Amino acid sequence: MAEGRAGLRALLRLGAAALAACLATWAGAAPGQAPQAAAARDDMGPRVLACTACHGEQGRATPEGYFPRIAGKPAGYLYNQLLNFREGRRSYPQMAWLLEHLTDAYLQEMAEHFAALQLPYAPPPASQAPPAVLERGRRLVREGDAARGLPACVRCHGDALTGVSPWLPGLLGLSRDYVAGQLGAWQTGQRHAQAPDCMADIARRLEPQDVGAIAAWLAAQPVPAGGVPAAGLAARLPLRCGGVPEAGSATPDGAVPEGGQ
Repeated sequence: MAEGRAGLRALLRLGAAALAACLATWAGAAPGQAPQAAAARDDMGPRVLACTACHGEQGRATPEGYFPRIAGKPAGYLYNQLLNFREGRRSYPQMAWLLEHLTDAYLQEMAEHFAALQLPYAPPPASQAPPAVLERGRRLVREGDAARGLPACVRCHGDALTGVSPWLPGLLGLSRDYVAGQLGAWQTGQRHAQAPDCMADIARRLEPQDVGAIAAWLAAQPVPAGGVPAAGLAARLPLRCGGVPEAGSATPDGAVPEGGQ
């Protein structure tokens, strides 16, 4: 049985290498040549078809909602996530195998390609959550909970929740299951970001009911202004976050230090 699993793993790794070679060929590069060497000669679209197989046409996401939308997300955020998958901080073997042969520069190109795709969002599905659950989610997202050291989601992800360029993602246009799943992955240590991992710190302060409420409320909100990320934050981040340059420091309980506004 173990030998069978090892064989399947080897087969999948070979498939990932073949797909990376295929991407290089689409880019007009010879086998073994760095994919970015041909980037100036070809459009990026054909070279990221492997991404759209899961993330939907042009990265819009699929109706199932398990694979998130990547079109229009800030380039810095997308780049950090590609690095996280490649380097094992996010645990999803298919992504790791796909990216392991790609350089930092090529990952940056991929991120910039999808960030530039400003495409319409579908209306959110009608929520089946009770009003009390939605209100709990709204309060946590927009106000946080100072007693538990929980900053409001809008403090980092922007008042419109469409993200902040270039590092912070929007939280709207994602399915309830996806949002709940990612918060749960941070709580259990299955998902990591560059240290200091501020989202893991925040997620571990959430009760199970909080996770469900936040996911339900976010999934029920329409995406304003085409989902375009804000150009900047109105105040410093409440926590230091790896991968976000000059994010500022915070006290251990998550509060912004005096003068940090």
